[in-house]
This record gives sequence, structure tokens and C-alpha cells, in this order.
Amino acid sequence: MVHLRLYMTKLYSVNGGALFLNIGCMIIVSLLEGFGIYMLVPMLAAIGVFVGHSGMPFLSDGLDHFLPFVPKSWLLPGMLMVFVVLLTGQALLQRYQSILNSRIQQRFMRSLRIDVYTSFMKAQWAFYLRQRKSDFSHVMTTELARVSQGTNLLLQLATAVMFTLIQIALAFWLSPSLTGLVFLSGLGLFVVFRRSIRNAKQLGDRTTELSQVYFAGITDHMNGMKDIKSNLLEAANIHWFRSLTQRMEDNTTQFVRQNATTQFFHRAMAAVFVACVIFISLQWLHVTPEKLIVLILIFSRLWPRFALIQASLEYIMSMISAFESVTKVQQECEAFTDPSLIALASSETRDPSVVNLSSASERQPLSLRHGIECSHLDYRYEGAAEPALRHINLFIPAREMTAIVGKSGAGKSTMVDVLMGFLRPTGGQITIDGLVLGDELLPQWRQSFGYVSQDPFLFHATVRENLMLADKDASEKQLWEALHFAAADNFVSRLPEGLDTIIGDRGIRLSGGERQRLVLARAILHHPPILILDEATSALDGEHEAAIQAALERMKGQMTLIVIAHRLSTIRHADQIVVLDQGEVIQQGNYRQLEQEERGAFSQLLSYQSSVTATP
Repeated sequence: MVHLRLYMTKLYSVNGGALFLNIGCMIIVSLLEGFGIYMLVPMLAAIGVFVGHSGMPFLSDGLDHFLPFVPKSWLLPGMLMVFVVLLTGQALLQRYQSILNSRIQQRFMRSLRIDVYTSFMKAQWAFYLRQRKSDFSHVMTTELARVSQGTNLLLQLATAVMFTLIQIALAFWLSPSLTGLVFLSGLGLFVVFRRSIRNAKQLGDRTTELSQVYFAGITDHMNGMKDIKSNLLEAANIHWFRSLTQRMEDNTTQFVRQNATTQFFHRAMAAVFVACVIFISLQWLHVTPEKLIVLILIFSRLWPRFALIQASLEYIMSMISAFESVTKVQQECEAFTDPSLIALASSETRDPSVVNLSSASERQPLSLRHGIECSHLDYRYEGAAEPALRHINLFIPAREMTAIVGKSGAGKSTMVDVLMGFLRPTGGQITIDGLVLGDELLPQWRQSFGYVSQDPFLFHATVRENLMLADKDASEKQLWEALHFAAADNFVSRLPEGLDTIIGDRGIRLSGGERQRLVLARAILHHPPILILDEATSALDGEHEAAIQAALERMKGQMTLIVIAHRLSTIRHADQIVVLDQGEVIQQGNYRQLEQEERGAFSQLLSYQSSVTATP
């Protein structure tokens, strides 16, 4: 019930007065429909089915004084005209209400999507290290779609409840005792089937769980298709998929079976109650025929609404599981909101909950004058037994090339993530030109970086669109200059449509080396003060690697270069080389100095790579 209350609060906060307008439309539509049924009595009396309409409220008092003044030849056409006007007005109002319902639903879903997506963007990098990416896609697609469907059902439920209350009031006006009997019977059915609502909630939870597993599995299999093919895992994955889809089928069938069962009992009881109403009305209550006709019409239309309310409640309880999943992810993101964004919001609006992401991205980058200093820097991943970085004391001079090397798992990438502010040190501090890297400085600091990772990411778009993510105002000349710097201009010019060639999902139509060069061109397009290359040349051949090394040499003195490398030949001209091992700095110096330390870790790495290269 907590999540249902939260859902209703959110729905009201987004739509406000539109909900009350919608309720007003429901009331008027239900009243018009009731009057339409009520008008059947004078129409039937006008054509001679009834001799009169005694005992009918309003008709016996009001129309009896009015009808003598109406010519008899006008009576039936007049009644039919009023009936047509009522139903036409009802239809027009229903049309407006349907549009209003759609606006309420879509406005709510748009707000919910924006809130969830914004919380993703605000979350720290550490949050994403502990989550599956497929879970975010699952929430943004499947779960939000279920919430949207549930919102539509909720609006239908509100309409059904309003119609039911007004029709019961009209029936009670005609026959209190008979209406009370029917109303109590309907409540009795809700009590009998209240367990099915709880079961619907449990089935909804299972639907969320199975859908999440399905989405995660499909994402993993598509990303790992090459490994699946190379290891002949097709049969095993098909078996897993068959088993999972069977459980999904069983879960959905069970929900539909439960819903269909309650619908069956409601419809069966409807027939029984209509028969009982006729028998009791004629034999015991001696209801007049005109009243009985109206009551039968009301009850025959009312009872299916009981069934609709029951079905809607079951579907809504099933949907609440999806809303729980959405709010859970959103709350987890908010718990990991980047402190630098909170500090930025506090400085601009004095409200930490209001974070203007565009303001952070528009901040001017820092101009590094002296360098970056790490003092007693520590970092430990959550739940890890050992720290990933320990007691790092390091100075990275401005406008020079610093290389970070070491074995796999030595802490190189962690070091870069901490330098960029993606991970917050668990001990020590980082200073930028003497200023401590804190929450207020971090937005500007991140604007100062160009970053090329060892796993280059490109969007399913054109070469031009991928490059202009770094600088939306870049000219054609600037694009080609960046491509030339990254030794990518030759292969781009040979593409079918040049800069306007679509390169596929994650750049799949390009080779690994081409992807890395394209990401490098994107990184340098906006001329960042600091360029970080995280194994950015690992997929390049010797010729293109030499071209990029020459380009980096030209950049020395213009920007600060931080290079992570496994291939030591790529950092021969670095001004400073830092050797990491088990999260500690164990050597530091230039290439020639470290090469001469025969017992040093750098010499061992160098000799190992030389022996591997020399092995035929």
C-alpha cells in the first residue's frame, strides 16, 4: 500500500487540477447515462407500452404537469429528440474525457521517464560499477510500459467506480430495499475475491523478476554473440531461453486464468441476481412495471461494472510491482547522486534537490598551470578485502606526458578514474594547481578532460554525429583536422559516404583500430587541457601507432597527457613514467632511467615484452 500511495501522490503532483476536471467529466457522463436510461419510461409510455408512470420520481410529479400542454403528435418526437440530445452530449463529453485521460496518462509517464532518466544521469560512476546495465534498460522500457498500462487501467477504474456510485444512487432513488440487496451482494463478491487481488500482486512481482532475467539474458547474449558462436554455446543458450520463456508463459497464463475465473463468477452471479431481482420485485416488493424496467436496465449495466472493477484492481496490483521496481532503482540512484552536482545545485539555487545538469556541462574547463598532485591517496572498492590504491604520492606536471604502467590489476584504470573524479578517494586528497579537488571544483575539472578508453564506444550514427558529440559547433575543417591528428582521415575518406556514413551499433562496421582512432579524434576535437589515453592504442598496428605517437609528441607543451599503456614501446618519449603494483607506486622516472634499473619492475616488464616479441 505504501507504493500505491506513492503512485497516487506522484500522479496528483504531475496532473493536479486535471484529475479533478476528469472526475467532474466522469460525474456528468454517468449522470447523462442515468438520465438516458430514465428517459426510456416516458418514451415507452408515449408509444403505449405503459399506461402511465406512477411511482416514478420526477416523472410523476414533473412531467404530469408539463405533458398536457404538449400536443400528442409532438410527444414521441419530442421524447426521442431529448433522448438523442442526451446521448449525443454524453458521447461528446466521453470523447473529451478520453482525450483528457490520455493527456493525464502521457503527462504522468513523461514526468516519470524524465525523473528516472535524470536520476541515472546524476548517479555517481561507483553506482554503475555494481549494477547491470540491462536492469536500467529494463526499467526504462518494460517496467515503465507496465506502469503506463496500469495508469490507463486506473483511470478506467475511476470511471467505473463513479458510474457505479451514480447508478446505485439512481437505483436507490427508485427502490431502496432492492438496491441495498444488490449493493450488499456486490460487496460480498469483492470480499470473497479479495484474495485474488493479493495473488495478482504476487504474480506481478514474479512478472517483474522474470522480465528482468529475460532482458538481462538477451542483452548478455547479444553482446557476447561472438563468444557464443566460437564456443558452440548455441544449444545451451536455446535451452536456457526455452526454459525461461516457459516460466514466463506459465506465469502469464496463471494470471489470466485467475482473472478469467473471477470474471466468470461475476457474470454468472449477474445472471442469478437479475433473475432474483425480477422475482423479488414482482412477488414480494410489488414494484411497478415501469420501475422494474429501469431497475433491470440499471442492474444489467451495473453488474458488469463490478466485474470490471474487480479485474482492474487485479491488473493494477500487478502493475504496482513494476512501479516498485521503477521507484527502487530511482531511489538507489538518488542515494548515489554525485556530490559535485549537489554542491553545484546548492551554490546556484540553495536547494540541493534541484540539479541543473546543463549548468554543470556549461562550466568553463580549468586551465592547468602547474600540475596535479596526489597526497597519500587511497581507494578501496566497496566490499573489497584489499584497497585498489594505497598511499599514492605523485605529481603530474602540466603540459607534459605522464605514463602509468604496470601488470594487469595493478590499479592503473582505478588511478585514472580517481584522477577524473569518477571515484572519490577513501583517503588522502588530490590538488589541482594547489586547489583541493572537492565537490565544487569537480564540474569544472571534468570539463577539462578528453578521455579515450580501452573499450571505445561509438553510437549507431554517422561519423560526423559521433564526432560532434564533443563539439556541436565544429566546422568541417575542424572535423578533418581532428581525424588527421588521430590518423583516421584516410579510412574515413574511403567510407561510402565519408563523414555521413553510419558506422553501426557501437561502431561494429569498423575495425577495432578504426574505432579507437575515431574516439581519439572525438576526444581532441574540443582541445581539452588534459588528454587521457587508457590503452587507446592497443588495437592499432605499428604504422598507425607510430603516427599517433608522433601526434602526441607535437601536443607536448600544449596539453597535459596521461597515458596508460601495456605496450611499453608506446611511452618511450614520456616525460615521466609511473610504475604501479598492487595499488602502490613502486617506480618513477623517465624511460631511460627506469630501463637502466635492471632489478626494477619496469625492466622486468620490458624484458618480458621483448622476449614475447622476439619469440617466433
